[in-house]
Amino acid sequence: MQHKKDTLNYGIIGNCKSSALINEDSSIDWCCLPQFDSPSVFGKILDDKIGGQFKIVTDASYSISQEYCKNTCILITKFQSQAHAFHLLDFMPRYQKESANYYAPPEITRFLRHVKGRPSFKVIYDPKLEYALGITRNYVKDDFIVSIVDDEDYDTLYLYTDLDKNNLLSGSEMILEKDQFMTASYNEKIEIPTIDTIYYELEVTKTYWLHWCYKTPTFKNYNAEVLRSAMTLKLLTFEKSGAVLAAATTSLPETIGETRNWDYRFCWIRDASMVIKVIAKLGHVKIVENFIRYIIDLIPDKNEKLQIMYGINGEKMLTEKTLSHLEGYKGSKPVRIGNAAFFQKQNDIYGILMDVIHYQIEKFSKNKERHEELWSIVKAIVWVVQNNWKLADKGIWEFRNKDQHFTFSKLLCWVAVDRAIKISYLIQEGKSAKKWENLREEIHSDIMQNAWNEQRQSFMQSYNSTHLDASVLLMEYYGFIKAKDPKYVKTVKAIEKELMHEGLLFRYKNKDDFGTPSSSFTVCTFWFINSLYKIGEREKSKILFDKLLSYSNHLGLFSEDIDFKTKRLLGNFPQAYSHLALIDNAMNFNSTN
Repeated sequence: MQHKKDTLNYGIIGNCKSSALINEDSSIDWCCLPQFDSPSVFGKILDDKIGGQFKIVTDASYSISQEYCKNTCILITKFQSQAHAFHLLDFMPRYQKESANYYAPPEITRFLRHVKGRPSFKVIYDPKLEYALGITRNYVKDDFIVSIVDDEDYDTLYLYTDLDKNNLLSGSEMILEKDQFMTASYNEKIEIPTIDTIYYELEVTKTYWLHWCYKTPTFKNYNAEVLRSAMTLKLLTFEKSGAVLAAATTSLPETIGETRNWDYRFCWIRDASMVIKVIAKLGHVKIVENFIRYIIDLIPDKNEKLQIMYGINGEKMLTEKTLSHLEGYKGSKPVRIGNAAFFQKQNDIYGILMDVIHYQIEKFSKNKERHEELWSIVKAIVWVVQNNWKLADKGIWEFRNKDQHFTFSKLLCWVAVDRAIKISYLIQEGKSAKKWENLREEIHSDIMQNAWNEQRQSFMQSYNSTHLDASVLLMEYYGFIKAKDPKYVKTVKAIEKELMHEGLLFRYKNKDDFGTPSSSFTVCTFWFINSLYKIGEREKSKILFDKLLSYSNHLGLFSEDIDFKTKRLLGNFPQAYSHLALIDNAMNFNSTN
């Protein structure tokens, strides 16, 4: 982990209902309440001037540092001068009640812990509700500060505190002589918080995370990185429905000043399924069960086709809109909410989902109550694949122009049928498997014949193309081809030669709808590192892995993209895809093979 100026130096806190991004200087620059996909209440990350923030300010005599409270998602920002010091502990409450349900209110608590002296500070409390559309007005009341917007939409936010409310709101200087608190709540609270109730919530939230980490296996190598990644993936789960978000943000650009800015606060079946599989390897069964429930609830009709993505409550319409009043991250417009990719056809999602269903049935075979429902989905998916695998689609990278026969999509159609056959053997002694084996063989032969380019000595991005693509590295990962197969080894070498740049990987180099990418999609480099390991180049793989880990931010977090030259983090943040691949790679270096 290294500190880089001008990168996404944020920590994330959350409670599986929503989350907040907190800058290394203590400023809450992104938070949507009451849930992940709600309009922002603090959005400075998307507009420096009008986005809204919540920050503690001290004079230049204080040094500021930031770290997570060990094995938790409680973020500590430390302010220290020679004579004075205090710590800011930020968290979103999450703990189990006596009823066994989890208490996870839509609120952020900022606990000011007095350490020494008489530290002085100011507060910038500047919420901008509803994505800063309209004017947010703040009013001091007896028990709280209320922020109200009632222009195009109506919304409110309540701040409870034992600091002087007028001084806080006016940004006046205050002295900290004891522990104090501020709680920004989406709901008006029935019981007014006190320092004692806040301290209690801090401790039980800490206990919740300590317990969650305790249930996660300990690894000899890279344990801290695995644990932080696992907690980050947990923070990106929406407990109410079982959905898993791709990232906590919208419109953080893949390249500064360009227009590849998308809303990632949704559940992509592909990303989520991969997250679930990794989390299952770490023993967190509940997340797997919740996601399977989410999928079952999404597919009520046997003939209903899967979308590539859904809203976190299962919404199917994710209409894309532009917030033209916001300047965007570092001036990168447009800011988008919603995502037009939801209606795209991507045939790979069937295989990825089937892979997770197979993993769940294989690893948790005693949990048979859902097997009948899952079996119906399995048969429906095979039917869809049978009728669609020969058709062109948009592919994993969501090309918005014409459909093509993407190798990755064909590969995952093969995975769908292969895992369906395996599931058949697990739950019905292979009765249905026999009729599917020819289909599996047909898809396999088709890929070997049409995706391999003899001249380039590599599998290609799509049939009859000459373009390389990082996604074909996953052919081995999904069991389609053996790691030591000469064609796979040659593919890894060809991809290294053509797509590796400045220690990072291009996903592809051919021009897409937006021109040639100028940043590296983080997960692709992780895939390449994994492929090197699998073909036997373990030492080289480890050197590259350590190098890639050094590009994380100061807290070990990764976004979607990394700039080739400066190594700054770009794209939506934190990115589930990046962290699940990190865990997968770390497991390689803990295996005894």
